[in-house]
Amino acid sequence: MTSRGIRIALAGLVVLMVLGLVAYGYGHEDDPAPGDAAGSDRVKGTVTVFAAASLTESFTRIGRDFEAANPGVRVTFSFAGSSALATQINQGAPADVFASAAPATMRTVTDAGNADGAPTTFVRNQLVIAVPKGNPKGVKGLADLTRPGVKVALCAEQVPCGAAAEKALDAAAVSLTPVTLEQDVKAALSKVRLGEVDAALVYRTDARAASSDVDGVEFPESVGAVNGYPIVVCRAAPNRAGARAFVAYVLSDSGRAVLDRAGFLGP
Repeated sequence: MTSRGIRIALAGLVVLMVLGLVAYGYGHEDDPAPGDAAGSDRVKGTVTVFAAASLTESFTRIGRDFEAANPGVRVTFSFAGSSALATQINQGAPADVFASAAPATMRTVTDAGNADGAPTTFVRNQLVIAVPKGNPKGVKGLADLTRPGVKVALCAEQVPCGAAAEKALDAAAVSLTPVTLEQDVKAALSKVRLGEVDAALVYRTDARAASSDVDGVEFPESVGAVNGYPIVVCRAAPNRAGARAFVAYVLSDSGRAVLDRAGFLGP
């Protein structure tokens, strides 16, 4: 074969190789194209969640499930009274997600421009009267809390559980003087568990979580004092992708199942 023939043959071979790559290489549906960032949108890093104290047990469970579904991700929580958490976020605390126990405390964050989009109400919660196991004082309703010798703990009025308690007491036309006002529902409940008070107005979910130590007494006025719980991604979220994924998980069937088991009401 002449040198010219060899060059033509080599050129044809190169064309065939290129066509083969197109057919079975970059163009194959199972292979990423050049520069493809497959997996680059996977949730990574730490997701910091500020959540109402009454969400402690259920969100801790949801956090573990979310980590299991997203290997390598870590969820950290700050549980406290919603009003205190809202203040921290507005002062620049590095939160990714905020879950409040009432729309009013959420509004302090959204009105300050510190929410990324509109909050979503994901559950509701209702008050019960928490009493020591066996109900030694025989408390059956709000009026019983005014009896001589009955010591009561309430949440402070600026805390969602305190605002709900005030609404329920007003509806029942009951006026009482608590021996203590606490900054979150867990603190009020702990007063009952420690035997420091005879009763406390707390959320049904908290009484259920402490059912080995307390009983929850239902009362009709609680129906008019139900709190909705909104959740939102924070505007300055350090891990925005992780925050959005966590909120989506809370709203998913898996998150819903955990919240249902804890005794929360649907939104």
